[in-house]
Amino acid sequence: MPAIRVSDGVDLFYKDWGSGQPIVFSHGWPLTADAWDAQLLFFADRGYRVIAHDRRSHGRSTQVAVNNTMDAFADDLAALIESLDLKDIVLIGHSTGGGEVARYVGRHGTSRLAKVVLIGAVPPVMLVSEKNPGGLPLAVFDGIREGVRNDRSQYYKDLSLPFFGYNREGAKISEGVREHFWLQGLLGGIKGQYDCIAQFSETDFTEDLKKINVPTLLLHGSDDQIVPLADSSLISEKLLPKPTLKVHQGLSHGLAITHADLVNQDLLAFIEGAQ
Repeated sequence: MPAIRVSDGVDLFYKDWGSGQPIVFSHGWPLTADAWDAQLLFFADRGYRVIAHDRRSHGRSTQVAVNNTMDAFADDLAALIESLDLKDIVLIGHSTGGGEVARYVGRHGTSRLAKVVLIGAVPPVMLVSEKNPGGLPLAVFDGIREGVRNDRSQYYKDLSLPFFGYNREGAKISEGVREHFWLQGLLGGIKGQYDCIAQFSETDFTEDLKKINVPTLLLHGSDDQIVPLADSSLISEKLLPKPTLKVHQGLSHGLAITHADLVNQDLLAFIEGAQ
C-alpha cells in the first residue's frame, strides 16, 4: 500500500489516482479515505488527480498512543502534500477533516492551494463556552468518549443512524452504508480515535479560518445532527475571507455519501468556476 513516513515515524496510507489538477481529501471521524470513494471515482474519471489519506491512528495508517492532535494531523497533511509536491490544490475536508484543513492553513499557509471546501466541518469550534454560547455541552462529547471506550463496535453502528439521517421518519436506509461506516471505524485504533474526540470538539479554529485567503466553499446539510449548521458553517462564513455558503435543506452530516451525485456536482461547479 502506498504510504509516506512522517517525522515521528508514523506511516500514512494514502490513495493517489490519476493526473491533472490535484484534489486532496481529508476524512471525518472515525472514518478513512474510503469515505471519499464516490468523490475519488467521480473526479478521477474527469481528469483530476485525487489524493486521500487515512489520518494517523485511523484506517490503514500507523496507530499511535501519543501525538493524536490537530496540529499533528495538519502537519501530516502538509507532509503528504510536500512529499508529492502538489500545487494548485483543491483541498477538501469533511467534519473533523474540515478542522484538519483549517489547521493546515493556519500552520502552513495557502501557497500550494487554489481553493478550499469545507463540508459539514467542525470549525470554528464545537464545544460550548462563553465565547461560543451556541456550542454543544461537554456532556455530549463525554458521551462519545464513553461509547468508544465501553463498546466501540456497537457505538459506531448506532452512530451511523444520526450521521446519515437514517433516524428520520421516512428515511431510506442503506445497510451497506451503515456497515461500511462501522467497518471504517473499526479499522482504526481505539486510542487515537478516543484522543481525536477532544481534538474535533475543543479545538478553536477561528484564527485558522481567517487565514484561508483562497475561495472557500462551505457545504452543509440543514439537518446535520452531528455538526449543527448554526454553530459551524454559518459562523465560519463570517470569518472566511472569500466564502461561498451552500446549505442543502433536509440533508444529513453524511451528505457526501448519501447524496454523492448532488455533492459532486456542487464540487465540480465550484472547482471549475471562475471564482
